[in-house]
Amino acid sequence: MDQTLLLITPPFTQLNTPYPATAYLKGFLQTKNIPAYQTDLGIEVILALFSAKGLASMFAALDAADAELSDNSYRICQLQDDYVSTIDPVIRFLQNKNPTLAHSICDRTYLPEASRFAQLEELDWAFGTMGLHDKARHLATLYLEDLSDLIQEAVDPHFGFSRYAERLGRSATHFDELHEALQAPHTQISSILVEILEQKIQQWQPTVVCLTVPFPGNLYGALTCGKYLKQHHPDVKIVMGGGYANTELRSLTEPRIFDYVDFICLDDGEAPLLSLLEHLSGQRELSQLKRVFARINGVVTYHNGAHEKDVPQRETGTPNYRDLPLHDYLSVIEVVNPMHRLWSDGRWNKLTLAHGCYWGKCSFCDITLDYIKRYEPVTAALLADRIEEIIEQTGQNGFHFVDEAAPPALMRDLALEIIRRKLTVTWWTNIRFESSFTPDLCTLLKASGCIAVSGGLEVASDRLLDRMKKGVTVAQVARVADAFTQSGIMVHAYLMYGFPTQTTQETVDSLEMVRQLFMNGVVQSGFWHRFAMTAHSPVGVDPAAFDVMRIGPDVGKFADNDLEHTDPTGADHDLFSEGLRKSLFNYMHDVGFDLPLQKWFTFTIPATSIPPRYIEKAISQASDKEPRSNAFVIWPGKLPSMEVFELQKGRKIVEMAELEFYSKQGQWLLETPVALGQWLMDVLPKLTISANEPYSFAQLKADYQAHHYGNFDTFMQSPVWAKLREHGLLIV
Repeated sequence: MDQTLLLITPPFTQLNTPYPATAYLKGFLQTKNIPAYQTDLGIEVILALFSAKGLASMFAALDAADAELSDNSYRICQLQDDYVSTIDPVIRFLQNKNPTLAHSICDRTYLPEASRFAQLEELDWAFGTMGLHDKARHLATLYLEDLSDLIQEAVDPHFGFSRYAERLGRSATHFDELHEALQAPHTQISSILVEILEQKIQQWQPTVVCLTVPFPGNLYGALTCGKYLKQHHPDVKIVMGGGYANTELRSLTEPRIFDYVDFICLDDGEAPLLSLLEHLSGQRELSQLKRVFARINGVVTYHNGAHEKDVPQRETGTPNYRDLPLHDYLSVIEVVNPMHRLWSDGRWNKLTLAHGCYWGKCSFCDITLDYIKRYEPVTAALLADRIEEIIEQTGQNGFHFVDEAAPPALMRDLALEIIRRKLTVTWWTNIRFESSFTPDLCTLLKASGCIAVSGGLEVASDRLLDRMKKGVTVAQVARVADAFTQSGIMVHAYLMYGFPTQTTQETVDSLEMVRQLFMNGVVQSGFWHRFAMTAHSPVGVDPAAFDVMRIGPDVGKFADNDLEHTDPTGADHDLFSEGLRKSLFNYMHDVGFDLPLQKWFTFTIPATSIPPRYIEKAISQASDKEPRSNAFVIWPGKLPSMEVFELQKGRKIVEMAELEFYSKQGQWLLETPVALGQWLMDVLPKLTISANEPYSFAQLKADYQAHHYGNFDTFMQSPVWAKLREHGLLIV
């Protein structure tokens, strides 16, 4: 195949780290020896616009236009010299290239300030413990957001740092509005976009351009690129794929989108792209493509005649981040939500532990689509190989595992592999709050570098959790969250309101559960989402089964995903949005726990029916079940030395063993009978992470009893066992 590919992330996704789709595809294409380059036009456009040159050009155009501006935008224009002179140093600061600027930023005399800074007085109490650099990053972020407000008002109404014309793409059942917007003259931002695009075309001379559209906010930028390529490089073939196509365009019949692209691929891109490249090289009929839309004689046609299966995850290769300007991304602090901060602050290498979701039952989730329903894990050894390779590529050790729900057993195995290879890794991921996450497993995950997990508590009501098929209870979530918290791992809860048939009482009770979770310190971060009914979820496929009615939008030729619905038997869910948001903001900062729930709402709500110590009691209900026989027993510490000494007990002289252990924090001693001490000296090496094979709980129990030391259950009640557990013996 004589093809050269350019993989593009169009504006805008994240400022702090590249979206991984192009890196995944580049890594796969590398395994096939297909030349491929990648670019994140989002960060490149931002850096061109937010520069002294870019701002000077923008202000000059605004001055020439002499347009009527709001008071806030007028103020920014009056301070344009201050913005132009400070923008380059601020950008370097946010790129961690100019750290000493923090002092100037924090004294509040360096940066020009507009309306975004008005919120600072409200947030000062929340930032009380913030370090100098963090506070400076937040102030610098507000400074950029002020400029963003001006750009939205006076330069490009579609602009947004992490979304571009998102409204045009979100559930656009008809293409008319988007098509009309694409015919408008270039704004300064779209002019910068196509100028940088042209530079990339000249640099790499691709024959195929692939546009990934993960979110509605990328669609307009992608089609702007497509329009430019069609006009100026008609020989280049344009392929579009990504999360937006996978969820919104599955029933596509709108032919006009093919004025901007040639092909649209669905689901995982590796196999469709390979089939497409073979077609473009004359080696495959159009009808034999894999999951590809194209326009044939003016009609949108879906081609899926390929016999090949999707590429197994073990054969997709390591994501390749080369070509991307990894040191130019911006670490911003937009909000004080701890988990959202992870999204926007710092550079994270993205990697997937397993394709799809091992649970795959939640009734509000797109479980009918391939990205959820096809579960395919990768081995821990292969994942560790990929981690090492990515660290070598990027020089950075932070990883965000972007799984729908990371599998506990694979997380355990990967943690062991990370520790065995002595890798320094900082990582976070999404989980289900299931009972497999014991305190011991959480401790192991922490030791491997895990700093945070996020998971869906959704509606904190057991009736609704059962209706959602979440497979968890609120009490179980509390115990799992507590296990993570006690091990030093931050917990973020995804919260939901407005699920079909949710009553006012259940919403109030759900808030009370959340209040108790934060008050007991087992959850540190959260966010309330309004339930959205999507076309590919069980609720969207069969609304009547969940007692709701679809009322829109009307079926069109273009996108189909978010569905409008009514909930005849539920509460007026929109009434609760502001009270839920405000209460959670306070709870995240340890404020307002003593206030009655009524204080958060402007209308009368019923008293909660949840007992005041419900979460506290749930946490205290520790499991007394014996560990699974196939669970691993792990000694993560150093191996001890042993000395035998004599101890007088009454008239008898008894020989005892003293085992001396060293740890990073100090040393400790363990006294045992000599025979038991010798057994520990023999067995502990088998329990180390570096041992050749994992040692199971059943093996340990059988080994102990084979040496005639008595009943192992009795040993588990002894001071020796308790001390070993206290100092790190794990059963996972």
